[in-house]
Amino acid sequence: MVDGDSVVRLGIVLVGSLVAVAAAAVVFVRFPADLTDLLGVLLVLVAGLAGARIASKVAGSVAPSHNVAEVAVEGPITRDGGGGLASAPTGPGADDIVEQIERADDDRGADALLLKLNTPGGQIVPSEDIRLAAEAFDGPTIGYATDVCASGGYDIAAGCDELWAREGSIVGSIGVIGSRVNANELADRIGLSYEQFTAGEYKDAGTPLKQLDEEEREYLQRIVDDYYDQFVETVADGRELDEETIRDTEARVFLGTEAHERGLVDALGTREDVEDRLEDTLNEPVTVAEFEPQSGLMSKVRGGAQAVAFSLGAGVASAFDGDVDGLSFRR
Repeated sequence: MVDGDSVVRLGIVLVGSLVAVAAAAVVFVRFPADLTDLLGVLLVLVAGLAGARIASKVAGSVAPSHNVAEVAVEGPITRDGGGGLASAPTGPGADDIVEQIERADDDRGADALLLKLNTPGGQIVPSEDIRLAAEAFDGPTIGYATDVCASGGYDIAAGCDELWAREGSIVGSIGVIGSRVNANELADRIGLSYEQFTAGEYKDAGTPLKQLDEEEREYLQRIVDDYYDQFVETVADGRELDEETIRDTEARVFLGTEAHERGLVDALGTREDVEDRLEDTLNEPVTVAEFEPQSGLMSKVRGGAQAVAFSLGAGVASAFDGDVDGLSFRR
């Protein structure tokens, strides 16, 4: 069945194409100057195609063909996607993902948001930024866990109205890891000594070349505990679960079936099942448009070294995650 929006889109494309062809015919054929007639015809065709493409974009904005926006969160979550020019990207950075969600929120056709989650976690604040963007979306939001939705990924899921997963999805890891490389003995063995000038007793706590004393250990553990309390509170509020129930998971990961039994997931199903759920929610047939990051070379140039990473990691699921040098806190 042809709806009104389809007719409007088709009309805009046809009018745009005709206008472009007519303008090109006047410029390149009727007044060809030194160009041959053949070249003029070719230019007319090129202009027509360009006009059709531009008109198609305008038509999509005026009368969108979709009613659901899909945004993917894949791979370890970092602020900028984790890659410089010399390293392979791990996926869109958190800023790019937030931009996609905000674009979807502003999009005339996006009545609902489908957030595809396949991530072991990542940095804390970038993960929270994505969750907050999902919470701010003006419409129903469904998170769909494919392979892995752990730690930072589960933090993001807590910002969705519903979370779906497959039976074999890995879900959970609501916990925190604080880690540091201890290179003190290696430095002694090769004749390196640590000397650093600091102001503030704990300024160099966790430095790899320095032996960690008990007070510094307690200080860093308090940071881990604070992050954990924040994480539990976020999940309890977003998923409407009791905090004790969350703590009882002891940061374990679960297959989708057990995660569903524990209330960590609302429903199990395939992508088609999720779209059926969206159809019921919107009370109309669903057409999904994938929103992709609008980033170029400069976003890769931005990516690079990050001195100290405060990150949401994946515990057991960290086998899927990248290495983080130096001191890091991960959930």
